[in-house]
Amino acid sequence: MKIQFFGAAGTVTGSKTLIESNGVRILIDCGLFQGNKETRQLNWESLEVLPSTIDYVLLTHGHLDHCGWLPRLVMQGFEGKIYCTSPTKSISRLILMDSAKIQEEEAEKANQEHYSKHIPAKPLYTVEDAEKVLPYFRVIQPDTDVDLDAEITARFFSAGHILGACSITLNLEGKTLVFSGDIGRDDDDLMFPPIKPKKGDFVFLESTYGDRLHPDTIPMEDMEFCINETISRGGNVIIPSFAVERAQAIMYLIWKLKQEGRIPEVPYIIDTPMGIKVIDLFTENKKWHKLKLDECDAMCSMFDLVTDFEETMNTVYDEHPKVVIAASGMVTGGRVLTYMERNIADEKNTIMIVGFQAEGTRGRKLIEGEKEIKIYGRYYPVRAQIVELEGLSAHGDQEDLLQWLSEIEPKPERIFLVHGETEALVALKKKVEEQYDVFCEIPYIGQSFEIN
Repeated sequence: MKIQFFGAAGTVTGSKTLIESNGVRILIDCGLFQGNKETRQLNWESLEVLPSTIDYVLLTHGHLDHCGWLPRLVMQGFEGKIYCTSPTKSISRLILMDSAKIQEEEAEKANQEHYSKHIPAKPLYTVEDAEKVLPYFRVIQPDTDVDLDAEITARFFSAGHILGACSITLNLEGKTLVFSGDIGRDDDDLMFPPIKPKKGDFVFLESTYGDRLHPDTIPMEDMEFCINETISRGGNVIIPSFAVERAQAIMYLIWKLKQEGRIPEVPYIIDTPMGIKVIDLFTENKKWHKLKLDECDAMCSMFDLVTDFEETMNTVYDEHPKVVIAASGMVTGGRVLTYMERNIADEKNTIMIVGFQAEGTRGRKLIEGEKEIKIYGRYYPVRAQIVELEGLSAHGDQEDLLQWLSEIEPKPERIFLVHGETEALVALKKKVEEQYDVFCEIPYIGQSFEIN
């Protein structure tokens, strides 16, 4: 059995792990690299194996860094099956179409305004390319064995995190391999706690928050203070948010604050067409989350739902104080950039960061104190207040990750730590080895291992 790491190894994004056994090739996730220019450039490179030789892709969930490279895989010859849960299929479709549209728009803008060194600038893939991925999807039920080959079975089980997200168990060659995907929190406002694996000879564990614990502060109180302070000085609160789960969680908390009369009567706006479509997925997939149908309806009714870009421009230039939730969550693209252009240079305004920010992203630069930010080829001074609400992350922290391993018996032969930055990987390796006496491997991109 051979294992190769093509992404999310020594870095957070671009999840791709290839398993080869008896001539069958299985790719766990097929994500986009995000972050600094050097990291993003990896998206243009081909895999070390021909995509036409890959038989299956197993998707843990529908976030861009786990499914966003699928169009490139298909463009390069993949004709196998993509297995995932029903919500993951729906979310992946939204994510891929949105990603393709944004890339087309940014390439067009770069060509019009001449700020790209590539002439002409081209999108990584188009909407048409994204549409070609859809026929390869196959929906599976969680907690059910899926036969991939006569001697290979896969089983998906809930990981919390977002709608449809699962960890995956592969049984092959007498060994059990467990891929965590992204692990949610035990105390998430919307998602159920992740299910812990009971068996795993080799475990592939995400490490996004491997070096930290979520703060003991109450996020809703922090949000209340931030909104009230900003509105009182006549400013806007701009919340860059992932369109899937994070946007809905932020809406839920703001709705609760508004219900209790703790925040003012100003417009509350969600400007992410994909995020609005995901709200429908919450109503269609009730068994995957805690939110009740009447709560969902009441929550949506207090927000202005913006879908048309003309509405976006009207909102951007409206001088009245307001609270806006807009994608993308790491400020790497999407409509939030339009709000940033208008709001980032005014000290009355607040940019509220509510999720993990990968190294090299605009969101990461903002929380690290960058004084100037580049948007669409132009530099803007950062004068707005930058507030990070760490307690709102959809990722489990170090303690959650350690607990997720707690029921595996007997202990694993080896644990591969993936999907993390260097500090997080090293810190989690130390903790896991101390607590469980299991050797942890930190693979790098392109590295391969053989398992007997």
